[in-house]
Amino acid sequence: MKKILISLIAVLFMTVPTTLRAEEGEAIDAGSEIIGHVTDAHSWHLFDYVSDGETHAVAIPLPVIVINDGHVDIFMSSKFHHGHADYKGYRLIGGGSEKEEIACVGPDGELLLDAEGNVVKPLDLSITKTSAAIMISVALLIVIVMVAKRGYKKRPNQAPHGLQSLVEMLVVFVRDDIVRPMIGEKKYQKYLPYLLTLFFFIFFSNILGLIPIFPAGANISGNIAVTATLAIITFLITNISGNKHYWIDIFNTPGVPAWLKIFPLMPLVELMGVFTKPIVLMIRLFANMTAGHIVILGFIFLIFILSNLFGSLVGGGVTIVSIFFSVFISLLECLVAYLQAFVFTMLTSLYIGMAVEEPHHAEA
Repeated sequence: MKKILISLIAVLFMTVPTTLRAEEGEAIDAGSEIIGHVTDAHSWHLFDYVSDGETHAVAIPLPVIVINDGHVDIFMSSKFHHGHADYKGYRLIGGGSEKEEIACVGPDGELLLDAEGNVVKPLDLSITKTSAAIMISVALLIVIVMVAKRGYKKRPNQAPHGLQSLVEMLVVFVRDDIVRPMIGEKKYQKYLPYLLTLFFFIFFSNILGLIPIFPAGANISGNIAVTATLAIITFLITNISGNKHYWIDIFNTPGVPAWLKIFPLMPLVELMGVFTKPIVLMIRLFANMTAGHIVILGFIFLIFILSNLFGSLVGGGVTIVSIFFSVFISLLECLVAYLQAFVFTMLTSLYIGMAVEEPHHAEA
């Protein structure tokens, strides 16, 4: 408990000087800053510092890979100088509340426009912050699993120890409390590897997103493309695994009046459900994790907003309250990180179980 209090006090004192400096600068666009932190980018921003009255950004550059008119260009995002310079006919536009993108520029330095007046953009295959964070997350997960595996080899037929205990506890929990009851005793093993991977990836990515220090801090599961990919994989596995009874129940729902089948209201509803289930999975994970990050950042930026409006004394007083609520929401987000991994895995298991379930009369 003492270590926690010391950490909170340290964070408090690190935040107060920044709050006092905010009074002398320009008004902070909190909305743009918050959205910029939770969205994707072509570099990994670490912090800013002020030198000679100018603000300089410190960031880790990431590879830019673009294809324009069949020509492939590969370079580091540092060539853009955080959006202040063009390179090889490309410019980094957007950022903040707008999506950060790469656009084509002409020899005169003007953005190229197509016949409809839209900005010409190359095919962007860059390794962005989210892509890099996924690689880091997967690499760390592989290390954790390999360490647990080595523990079993070194200490066979013995009780798990250290990191091995945590991994085994989560694996057994997912297997016995989620996958096996939802899919059934006979068929769950076929889908267990995917569902374990799904749970560990979401849970680990959520936890890393709550740590504001590189290589963590990226909002992986708060990226709609990531959650959409996971939902599409679930959609494909569910419907490819579906047996004939699954599809018969969709187009010839049992227990429904005949006139609803002739006028295909229920088949349409059931068929829409096939597509809305993965959409719900996608949006739930994306919205919950993004909302948590926005709330935490909102409390932090409240310090700077009130400091600019009412002076550094009010900002310093608000700092205590803001830090307290930020820590509280962060602890709550740890629970949400686990719950979202649990819910996504549980619903995926449920959908697969419904698709492979045999009719009751066949079992009888």
